[in-house]
Amino acid sequence: MNIQAKTRPQAPRRLACAALLAGALCVHPAIAQGLLDEATSQILVQAVEAAVELDLYNARCRSDQSGRRTENLNKVLAGRFHITVIGVQDKFFPERSYRKAQERIQNAFLDRLKAAGGCLEAKTGGLREALEVRQHETQGAIEALP
Repeated sequence: MNIQAKTRPQAPRRLACAALLAGALCVHPAIAQGLLDEATSQILVQAVEAAVELDLYNARCRSDQSGRRTENLNKVLAGRFHITVIGVQDKFFPERSYRKAQERIQNAFLDRLKAAGGCLEAKTGGLREALEVRQHETQGAIEALP
């Protein structure tokens, strides 16, 4: 008896099981994202904007390029909603494009920083503290969601 003949009937079953398992794994994130109401998606948008703005401030005025706030938010979003910061920017931001959303956030932040008088004035004017408070509040709002 040929070895290929023995394994041939099992191959379609294995392929079907693998496809079924892959489908089961893919359904959960899609369902989780589909169940987000308007208020929840707005909280996610605000949290992403707050984290990105704080990281932009840290990069521009403190020479801290870590992107720590965005990465921490990524962990929360991935754990609770199976989506990333870029996914939120693609799905829930008005631009529907993470690149355009990031560009808009960066330009708005630079305008805000310029209006505050630059980094030196922003430091003494409390811009960093305001950005941190907003970031903590929005991330806390996400963590408080059911």
